[in-house]
Amino acid sequence: MRALFWLIAVFAAAVALALAGRAGEGYVLFVYPPWRVEVALLLFVLAALAAFGVGYVTLRLVNHTLALPAQVRAYREGHKRAQAQSALAAALQLYFEGRYARAEKEAALAWEAGAAPGIAALIAARAAHQMREYERRSQWLERAEAAGESLHAARLLTQAELALDERDFAGARDALRNLRGTGPRHIAAARMQLRAERGAQNWEEVLRLSSLLAKRGALSPAIAEEYRVQAQIELLARHAGDRGSLEARLRRIPAEDLAHPRVAASAARRAGALGNAALARELIERSLAAEWNSALAELFGELPKMDPMRAQEEARARIERAERWLREHPQDAQLLAALGRLCVAAELWGKAQNYLEASLSFGASRAAHLDLARLAEREGRAAEAQKHFRRAGELP
Repeated sequence: MRALFWLIAVFAAAVALALAGRAGEGYVLFVYPPWRVEVALLLFVLAALAAFGVGYVTLRLVNHTLALPAQVRAYREGHKRAQAQSALAAALQLYFEGRYARAEKEAALAWEAGAAPGIAALIAARAAHQMREYERRSQWLERAEAAGESLHAARLLTQAELALDERDFAGARDALRNLRGTGPRHIAAARMQLRAERGAQNWEEVLRLSSLLAKRGALSPAIAEEYRVQAQIELLARHAGDRGSLEARLRRIPAEDLAHPRVAASAARRAGALGNAALARELIERSLAAEWNSALAELFGELPKMDPMRAQEEARARIERAERWLREHPQDAQLLAALGRLCVAAELWGKAQNYLEASLSFGASRAAHLDLARLAEREGRAAEAQKHFRRAGELP
C-alpha cells in the first residue's frame, strides 16, 4: 500500500513538472564577461534543489564522520556500564544465595567498573565477613567510606551489624553513635543499638531503647518486657551495696516493672540481704496483689538474717498475711511450704508440721522434706527424720 502511494506521488510530481515546464517561459541569465549563459528557469530551480540536496548529504556525512569517535566511545562506556550493573546485580544475587566467594568477586568487578562503587564495596565487605576474611572486609569498608557521604549511614549500619555478629559490642556502639549526627534515627539503628547496649551491659540504655521500640511497634511486648525485667534486675544488683542506694533505685523503677515477679523477687532478696525485712515483705506483697505467683509466695517464707526476737515478730506478721492468701489458694503447695517455714521461725512447731505435710500432699518438694526432717530431728523423731532425708535425696 505504501509503495503504491509513493508511485502515485512520483507520477503526480512528474506531471506537475511537465505542466510547469510548458507554462513557464522565464529564464536565468548569468553574465561573466566575455561570457553570457542563459538557463531556463525550471532547469535552474531543479539544479539548485539538486545542489542543495547534495550539499546537505555531504555535510551530514562529514558531521557523522567527525562524531564517529565520540559515538564509539559512548557506546563502549554504555556497554561497560551495562556490564558493571550486571556484575552488581549478580553480586547481590550470589550474596543472598550464600555464595560469598563469587559474590565478592562480582562486587569487585562492579567496583572496578565504577557502577555504584560504594554499594559494591559494602556487598564485598559483607561477603568477606561471612568468609571470616576480616582484613579484606576492613579494606572494603575503607573503600566504601571513600565513596562519599551519600553512603555514610549505610556504611555505619553495615559496620555496626558486622561488629555485632562478632560480639564486638564496643565497636558496634561507636558506629551507631557516629550515625546519630547524620539525621533522624530509624528502627534498624535502634534495634542494633539495643543489641549493642545489652551486650555492653549498659542497662539504662536497654531500658530506654526497649521502651522506645515497644512504643513504635518495632519490638514485641513480650520481648520488650523480658529486656526491661533483665535490665531492672541487673541494675538492682549494682545498687545493692547499701540501703540508701537500693531504695533510690527502687524509687526509679516503674510500678509495672516492680510488680513483675522476677523483679520483685530480686528486689526482695536484695532488701533481705541488707536486713530490711519489712521492705522485702512489702515488695512481695505488692507483686502478689498485682498477680499471683507461687514461686514468689514461696520466697515470702524466707526470712533474712536478723535478731531472733525480730525474726519471730517478722514471721508472725508474714504468717498472718500468708494465711489470708491461703483462703484464696488453698491448694498452692509452695504457699503451704512457705507457711511451714514461717511457723518454724515463729516456733509454732505443730502448725509448721501441718503446713509442710499439706504442702507435700499437693506436690513433692525436696525443700519441704528437708524442713520436715529438721523438724523431726529437733523433736527427737530420728526415724521420721531419716525418712524425710531419704525422700529429699530421691528428688531432684
